[in-house]
Amino acid sequence: MNQPSSSKPFRVDEATIADLHDAIKAGRTTCADVVRQYIARAKAFNGVATQLVTQDGAPVEERPGTVRGGAPLKSPTATVKADSFLPDFDKYQGPPLEYGRMEPTASDPSVYQQFGMIAGIPNAGQLNALATLNIRGERSVTCKGEFDRHPSLGPLPPGAPPICEYFRQLPDALETAEALDKAYGRNPDLDKMPMYGVVFSFKDPFDTKDMRSTGAGDAAYDIDFPARDHVLVAQLRNKGAIIYAKALNTEYNGRAGNPGGRNHPDKVLPSTLGYQRSTWAGNPVNPYDTTRSASLGSSSGSGVSVSANLVMASLGEETRASCRGPANHNAVALILPHKAMLGFDGGAIGADIYCDRSGILCRTIADCAKVLDALKDPEEGYYDPRDPFTTVPRASVLSGSYAAHAAQKGAPGALRGLRLGVIRESMLIRPNSKTEEPIVTAAAREIKTVLGGKLGATLVESSDPLWPRDPEVELMRTDFRRALAQLVPVFMPDLLFRLGRDVKPLFAEFAAAIEPTEFVPGKIFGSGKMKPIDYLVALAEGTIAPPRNLDIATIQQQQLANTFRFHIPQYLTRRAADWKQAGFTETLTDFAALNARSKFWGDDQRAAFKNWEEVSDPRNPLGGRQGVDERIMLHELLRRVDMMVIYENKLDALVRLHTPWPPGIIGHAYQYDIESNLSPESLYGPNAGLTEVLVPAGYVTTTYDPVYKLNDDRTRYVSAPSHTPTTIPAPGLPFSLVFRADPGKEDVLLRIASAYEDASRRRIPPPNFGPL
Repeated sequence: MNQPSSSKPFRVDEATIADLHDAIKAGRTTCADVVRQYIARAKAFNGVATQLVTQDGAPVEERPGTVRGGAPLKSPTATVKADSFLPDFDKYQGPPLEYGRMEPTASDPSVYQQFGMIAGIPNAGQLNALATLNIRGERSVTCKGEFDRHPSLGPLPPGAPPICEYFRQLPDALETAEALDKAYGRNPDLDKMPMYGVVFSFKDPFDTKDMRSTGAGDAAYDIDFPARDHVLVAQLRNKGAIIYAKALNTEYNGRAGNPGGRNHPDKVLPSTLGYQRSTWAGNPVNPYDTTRSASLGSSSGSGVSVSANLVMASLGEETRASCRGPANHNAVALILPHKAMLGFDGGAIGADIYCDRSGILCRTIADCAKVLDALKDPEEGYYDPRDPFTTVPRASVLSGSYAAHAAQKGAPGALRGLRLGVIRESMLIRPNSKTEEPIVTAAAREIKTVLGGKLGATLVESSDPLWPRDPEVELMRTDFRRALAQLVPVFMPDLLFRLGRDVKPLFAEFAAAIEPTEFVPGKIFGSGKMKPIDYLVALAEGTIAPPRNLDIATIQQQQLANTFRFHIPQYLTRRAADWKQAGFTETLTDFAALNARSKFWGDDQRAAFKNWEEVSDPRNPLGGRQGVDERIMLHELLRRVDMMVIYENKLDALVRLHTPWPPGIIGHAYQYDIESNLSPESLYGPNAGLTEVLVPAGYVTTTYDPVYKLNDDRTRYVSAPSHTPTTIPAPGLPFSLVFRADPGKEDVLLRIASAYEDASRRRIPPPNFGPL
């Protein structure tokens, strides 16, 4: 094996792909040495970072965890007393709370995990970002320990499942690295292997043939690894990447919702804020404050592992926030290609196939773009025959290199001549709220001083009643509200007939203007004289004022579609068929088997998955809103709205704040009682399936976190605003800017994003997880 020939050591901390390749060619490091450094960092920082919340706050008995990094995980025995953050606890009269406890897992009953309520540990020194490391003996439950014995060490011990003879032939990450060193030394062909030696993590739902892959669920498969790689994993493996770890994530990409039915939880959780959580692997935390959410989005381990230098790059999946949230809250770069330039659902467990897509997280935009280039097959391009969504128009994919456009320097005036639309709806401060103030103030300053001032882009802002106009910034002639008024009557007129939770018209001005009309079966509203279709004509032509709440936040809500019930059996059937072709048997093939052989950290998900099992019709109940239809219509509407705004204002791209809210405190109150803790407007890009490029934009050291209060009937804890500031140690909590444009304009997006990244250089590595 080649050894480094220079006395100057190469360190993986903050290293780029170019840094790695330069060091290998100079003889300063080897692939094996790089993997060893990452393993050392995992041993130091990848332990348990949360503790149980119990009724009495008493310690619990120590229980064994899974082996990770060569040693069993240890969960804290100390617990947090529930009434330390739940006010009026003695007056609570609601359903029983699901207090924290240690329980054996379904996948391996000798391994325990945290169930029920949890909280982050202050200054934990641990992150729990990587669920599985590709280390022999611990990369699979089916073939754990000596059942994964290296072939050179003799036969497997008695009792080993037959599949383990096959599995142990697959090299682990360190063995792969040593093989690369032996084959190529200091002279790899980087044209053929552009990812040579790059250490990756993958959100757990991506199938990896040499590691446990269960969508982060605690499910007892006969064979807990798949017979083949996801197509994107295979591309990276073929191009020299080290397939090193499965990143921890919210199981089933956000738990997949609840279709409703006869099953209900026996106990409830006051909040799942910050529970980016796997029943098998636990919960990650934020590297800038370990009491806070790793992300608001399920690819949390991908963001944390890249930010804390546990890997060099990661592939995540986004349904509606699952890549952007982790990048935003962990100060890393992201390229999230349009739906579905990169496939996902062809070899992965998804949550909502109409939105699921793959994203690339690295510490720089240049590295993200290099990975994007490497994911392209020389013959098939980005097409995956197992993912029908990859049938995108060829013109929406650049013919050349994406990385070539991601090297724009941030010199003064570098973006002069470009026009950027500023989406002010992403920067609103609600009345009586201070939560948004720190991030919105900093982001507005960043956009104006760096993008507009230093780089010279012309800024053009949208309008909103809650946004105070900046007289120094050009105003859009056609903004999102006007575009919606023109396009909703054509592309999604059903929107105007929606009812709110109070079963009253969502758009009151519409109902007041039209004659009595049936909105849904049996519900008649309307107190005016216009026929609904004539109202639509007037709305489209601008002769009537649109409803005040016809905006890009209100329209994002969709009926839950029943497609998860389709996708899971499809995935399980394909996985079992792959093993059958290879001569092995997997009997976990349908929803009933999945539920029978699974456990869930929250009883609400047990009930939801039983309801999913009992869904039989791909349609929602007849006469009601149809989730699939709404997704397709909203996708088309939002793309048209974006293009109208771009065309009418002669824009090159759009820029927005990802979210005005900081990462929430784990287990504490949601913002405005929104269970996803996502501002509705932020769902625009995912629902439209548009390319978004995210760049770290700064940090805030003050937060105003919502607090709990007991509702009036004392049956539920709800959110209340707080005007009490919390000071966060430097550098603070990160926030990011997001750049967006139409498919096929990624060259422009990457030029803008890389110029901004170079000019601002806002990323600061998490100081508590620095060099070893």
